[in-house]
Order: sequence, then C-alpha cells, then structure tokens
Amino acid sequence: MTEATAVQVSALDGATASVSGTSAAARLMRAHLRALGAEVGGGSTEHAAEAVVVLRNGDRHEVVVDWAGPVTVPGLRDEATVQAACGVMHVHGRSSGSPRGIGVDYCGTAAGVLAMTGLLAAILRGEPRVRTSVAEAALLTISQYLAAAGADEAEAVDLRPGGPPFVSADGVRFEVEALVPEVWAAFWTALGTGAVPVRDGWRPYQFRYATATAPIPDALHKATRGATYAEITEAAAISGASVCALHSPIEPIAGPWRIEPTGGHTTRDGTDLVVYEAGRRIQAPMAAHLLGLLGAKVIRVEPPGGDPLRGMPPMSGDTSARWLALNRGKGAVEIDLKDPADRQRLRDALADADVFLHNWAPGNAERWRLAAPDLPGGIVYAYTSGWGGGALPNVPLGTDFMVQARTGLAELVRPSDEDPAPSLMTLVDVLGGLVGAEAVLAGVLTRRLTGRGVAVESSLLGAASALLAGQNGRPAPGFRVPADGRVGGVDVAGDLAALLGDPRFAAVLGRDDRGCPALGSPWRFS
Repeated sequence: MTEATAVQVSALDGATASVSGTSAAARLMRAHLRALGAEVGGGSTEHAAEAVVVLRNGDRHEVVVDWAGPVTVPGLRDEATVQAACGVMHVHGRSSGSPRGIGVDYCGTAAGVLAMTGLLAAILRGEPRVRTSVAEAALLTISQYLAAAGADEAEAVDLRPGGPPFVSADGVRFEVEALVPEVWAAFWTALGTGAVPVRDGWRPYQFRYATATAPIPDALHKATRGATYAEITEAAAISGASVCALHSPIEPIAGPWRIEPTGGHTTRDGTDLVVYEAGRRIQAPMAAHLLGLLGAKVIRVEPPGGDPLRGMPPMSGDTSARWLALNRGKGAVEIDLKDPADRQRLRDALADADVFLHNWAPGNAERWRLAAPDLPGGIVYAYTSGWGGGALPNVPLGTDFMVQARTGLAELVRPSDEDPAPSLMTLVDVLGGLVGAEAVLAGVLTRRLTGRGVAVESSLLGAASALLAGQNGRPAPGFRVPADGRVGGVDVAGDLAALLGDPRFAAVLGRDDRGCPALGSPWRFS
C-alpha cells in the first residue's frame, strides 16, 4: 500500500447528524453530511433547515438556516419570496425583459452549501453553533450584480433583454462558447455572417457573464436559423468554438466532490488558513472569497501586470466593482505560468500554504507541474473543475451556460410554457464556487484527521447536480412569475441599487473602503 492510498478517512466518519426541515437547504445538508461519512437522521423545524452534528469524540455542533436572517423584509418564508425580495428574480429575468423566478430552488440550495461550509468551519474552529439564512445566500449569489449597480459609474454595456440560446434551421436549440474574439469571429464567418454584426455582438456576448443579458444583433440569430445543426457543428469545428444542444435533464452525479489522500505529512491544524488561489472568472475566486470571509489569508496568483479583470467596468474608484465583489481583501503575487522559474517560485511559496486552489482548464496543472503530486507534502490541493466527478459523453467546454445546456438544467429554470434556455445569471459558476469552498474545508478537516495532504475536486457538474436533485420535470406554466410586481405577498425587487440603501438590508449590505457595495459574512458563530 503506497503512502498516497494508505489512509481513506472521511471528514465526519463516526459522526451522527439530525437534519430537520423540508427545504432545499435541508435536502442538500442531508446529502452532503452523508457524503462526509456522517450517519444522518431527521426531524422538523420552524426554520428553513437545522442540523445537529455529534462528532466521534462527542463534540456537538449546531447549524441553523433561517429564511430571512438579518434581512427584515416581512414575509420571507420560502424560495419564491426570497428570490423576489433579494433581487434574484430581477437578475434572472434581465434577458427576458421582466423579473422571473428561477424554476429550481437555487437560493435554498446555496443556503444549504453555506450552512455546510459554516458547519465545517465551526468544527475546525471549535465553535458550537453557526447560523446563516436563505436571504443571505440569495444576496451572495448576485453579489457581482449588486456591486455593479452601486459602482461609481454606469454600466459600460447595454442591459436590454436578449441573448442565447440560438436555434438552428432544423429546430435545435443550442449554446455557443467562444472564449476569445478570434474564435467568435471565425465561427460566425464560417456561417456567412458579415463583419459588422460579428463585431457588434462580441461585447454584449462577452459581458453576459457579468450582466445576465446579451442583446446581440439579430443578424447572428438569423445566421443560425439559416443553417442546420450539422452545419453549425462543422462551423464550430473549423473555428475552435464549442457548441452544445440543450439536453434533457441528466441523472445527478453521486457525490458533490472527490477527496483523496496524497503524500506528505502536515503539522498545520486547519486554523489561520493560508490559501493560494489561481482562479479566473467566478468559480475559484468565489470559493476563495468565502474562505477569506471565514478568516483565511488568501493570495491570488495573477499574471504579470495583474489580473486584467481589475479594469473591467463599471469601476469603483480605480478597481472594477465586479472584481471587488469576489476578490476584495485578497493579496496577490504575479506569476508567469509560461516561465519555469516563476512556476518554481510558486511551488516554493506553497511550502508555507495550507491550500492551493485553481480552476484551470483540464491538463494545465499537470503540464505546468502544479498538480497535487508536484506540490509540497501536506498541502490541500483543490481543483474546481467543469466536469469532474461524472462520466458524461460528448461534453463541451466546462463553462456555466454550457453546463446548464448539457445537464438539462436549462430546461428546468423556466416554466413549461416558455422555451428552454439557460439562465444568464451565472447559476452554476456561483454555486460551484460555494461548493468549492465547502470541499476545501472538508479537505482541511480530513487532513487534520489523517495528518496527510489531500486532493479535492469539485465541479460545475456537481453544482448543477445539486440543483437537479429532487426535481420532477419542468415547472408548471407561470411558475414563480410575478403578478402585479409581487410574489406571495412580497414585492419583487426591480432595482438593485435601491437595495443598497434599503434599511431592511442594512445588516448585510454595506460598502467597502473604496465605496464599493459589499456583503458582510453570511455566517454568525457563537
């Protein structure tokens, strides 16, 4: 038996847990506690969810998930009312032109992950009790949109309704992913589109991750309606773009993450964490942001000259408001990953770290010799991937909207009287970041129990699976569609900037030292 396979211990082996509640938060907590090795029972509660965990050594920890928490909007009692009051319906509905509820229990699921993350932090810190809420989870999921709404300058792109998916001549609804403008231009040129709409479409398409809408020129939609899906896939192959037809919902994958022992011993105990994060877009930066809110020292690994997204409009002072939403408070080190000497400098720095977290494309860590076997012994190596943990055939690029398309989540986020379409609110990127933070702490706790390093992998597929779990077909017509601006007696937030000055949100929404909108920690320990 090798050192890497000598110890197989789950973070909560020997623990017992009682989880009360019928919400999505309670459902997820039951599943994740079982995945961590706990024996789980149930009960009832007035809260969205509540859990009591007794560890093998007899230590007792409690986690409570309220619906509203410190948010004082009256009537927050379920998924729909929280989505309405906290701006989620507004953001999800941008591409449609009016507020719409997400057809899956997104905020409750996110709250369940936050509760589990808080519970693991409480165990590591020796805290007996932690509390969070579905409302706080909702606000966290739209934090970058809130930051942009309260920035010093207006949006730099058009927020009119619009966006993918596209439709082929033979009726296939599909998504396109092109990460650079050259690939975008080559794809549309292969479909015979003129240069002007291709140029005009790139900026709103590129910003759709940040704005939740993409009013691209109709000429691009016209181009796909004039080509068969076979011709479209051929254009993608020629250009290097990735396309994915909207699928029916898949069976969720079995586990939210994978945690495996690696080599090397550690003397670190999981408190005062030092985290190096090499993340881009949302997933890994969100995971590290949550670890920072829990007190970790987070150091970003950025390219020479710094992360270009620091300058992404709108700005708050001299820094992107959206960038601050996920990265405020982090340190930074500039590393040229193409330079072997710089890569060695990073390996050397990791000797004093607890966690190395990244979301690079598959194979990059191995090619750069920055995968788990290449790092100092005893570290927690955390990979927040696109498709890890599953065996789906013919997967496209592992990005948010492609994952929504391939897993069938795009079919469930809208009611059955509307055409299937991924939400342009970055559902799985954000939730993937939350699951990533939870997985890191599970890895840290496993390392404390074994004294050895561990490798952790979570994924966007795992995040999508958490939302697919328990769903029974598409929502009914009109599901969670506001009537006269209200849902369940609660007003639908239609202006994110107004939330920032609303005294009912003052306990959780404020501004940082740059004046940028900022959410406080979503956990309260006692």
